[in-house]
Amino acid sequence: MIPHTAGPRSLTTVSVTTKRSHTFKAFYATIHGLRRPKGPEPDESPISENDFILSILRANPSLRDTRSYLASFGPRPQSKFRPDVPLGVPSFPPPITQPSTAKTIPVAIELEKESPVLASILDPVVRRTALVKVQGPFTDVQLDSITRGLVYLEKLGLVSVIVVENDDLLRGEQEERAAIVEETMRVVSSLEKHGSRARPVLGPVVRLGPKPFDDGSMREGDIIPPESHTYPSDLVPIRSALRAGEIPVISPFALDSFCRSIRIDANDVISGLAHGMVEASAQASPGTTPGDEGGTKEVDLTPLRLMIINREGGVPSYARSGYPHLLINLDSEYSHIHKTFHGSWRHSNPTALSNLALARTCLAAMPPTSSAIMVSHKSPSSLIANLITNKPAVSSSLPHALLQGNRKLTPDTPTLLRHGLPIQVLRSTHDIDKPRMNHLLEQAFRRTLDAQPFYKRLEQTLDYVIVAGNYAGAAIVTKEVGLGHGPITYLDKFAVLPSHQGDGTVDFLWVALHDESYGLGHPFSANPNGGKGGKGEGQDLVWRSRANNPVNKWYFERSSGHIRMGGWVLFWCDGEKRLKIEEGRRGSAGLSYVEEWEEGRLGLWADTVVKIPSSWK
Repeated sequence: MIPHTAGPRSLTTVSVTTKRSHTFKAFYATIHGLRRPKGPEPDESPISENDFILSILRANPSLRDTRSYLASFGPRPQSKFRPDVPLGVPSFPPPITQPSTAKTIPVAIELEKESPVLASILDPVVRRTALVKVQGPFTDVQLDSITRGLVYLEKLGLVSVIVVENDDLLRGEQEERAAIVEETMRVVSSLEKHGSRARPVLGPVVRLGPKPFDDGSMREGDIIPPESHTYPSDLVPIRSALRAGEIPVISPFALDSFCRSIRIDANDVISGLAHGMVEASAQASPGTTPGDEGGTKEVDLTPLRLMIINREGGVPSYARSGYPHLLINLDSEYSHIHKTFHGSWRHSNPTALSNLALARTCLAAMPPTSSAIMVSHKSPSSLIANLITNKPAVSSSLPHALLQGNRKLTPDTPTLLRHGLPIQVLRSTHDIDKPRMNHLLEQAFRRTLDAQPFYKRLEQTLDYVIVAGNYAGAAIVTKEVGLGHGPITYLDKFAVLPSHQGDGTVDFLWVALHDESYGLGHPFSANPNGGKGGKGEGQDLVWRSRANNPVNKWYFERSSGHIRMGGWVLFWCDGEKRLKIEEGRRGSAGLSYVEEWEEGRLGLWADTVVKIPSSWK
């Protein structure tokens, strides 16, 4: 144990003594940058615009992703200025001067002609904030890659509020405070190297302990409240830096009950900031938007993202042979992830569960559209893709076999986390909240449901209904009887409210559908969705969609196959356990185009599905 404790202390001492001059040089450069425009030093290279553009293109955003991004960061429509006129006083047009006396243009005409260049300058992209945990230690090259990605995000309107952590620096070490300050200044220097402006916040911005008079209104379920809190006055250094166009870089210090500044875990700083920044934004004067107050460039303090950048990457998954989870529904999967967390992962991913708890605590306070991402320092470009699309690098609802062979799935693939929704499985029509279900189906399909015959048919054919949240989404599965064959597992309806499209609900719902139908029988189908827990025999899942349905592209990626039937497309997903058995048999018995159990099934499916009556008026 002596060599283990002596090593970090000696390294810390050497680091502090050898880099002391570099620290003060960086600090001077930061303060000096407030007095004159920051320009690259002769030995520094600013960010390449080509790299920045390529990073955006690699995100490959869809039209919906682009609209969502512009809704958060795009210019806000502004009403044209109109002078206040007292009530009852008529408004007269400006007098028209004669050409012989003057050649001036009336003021009213000037106001209507607005320069597009001037408008773009006066109406900039809205800036939002992200809480970022830089969980080192990192080498200079690794830190350089991380800060380059954060500067890219700033260009896109997402300003980072960074909290620095050093896992190798033990509590109570000699020169502990100096080492943390040194680490903070390294991040500041690296950000400024890439052309950004950064400000070190070396004093405490949070206070230890629960907030006095906290009634627990922001707590949900068994979520542990933060170990720290803030008051609006504590956020002044962060507000000041953001108003000055700088990225605040915060050391993990807090005030204790004796008003002493002590080092605490960065997770406690971030969770306290998440709640405090949301509360501060809620207390702002209503009706104001960023840039309204006295001409200053306000930044929305409400965190839009939580980013955890570390050396170990995301949360390992038992369903992916230790590769990271792609998308986590914290509401329904949090306990299950703890139960299935392998003992060896506590050595390879020692902070995965603590970071998972951090994401859960922060997202409980942040807006529903917010998300968290856990990413390795090797994948900084994925931060841009996450900002623009707010989706995982690879969709978690893709077929498991496709995910297993996907080249994009690596040990460094990021994990996207959302507050999510509870998932429940209903087995009887009596358990369905029919008014809510009617509203969901009519909003999703934009048609009027013929409710009475629809539910009458479900009473005879219903297998189960998977409901996400308070009917934010639903999958209705029936058992259809085919001639000369057993019942067909049919996906009658798959619907998500428009307000929840793009927030992960679609993937959460499809994963639960997979686990209850064609994915049954595999250990990775044991997600706690309220259903069979992975136990049973997987059944082929069949459904139909109109040929002109824009969702068909999504269905093509998730189905085993499809056939066209006039104005309809028939999709199906093969039972995965049977495919696995068949794969083993084919290894010794050879291959055939159509297996015995496949003969005639497409004709049977098509004949049965086409006879299912419409549910709409």
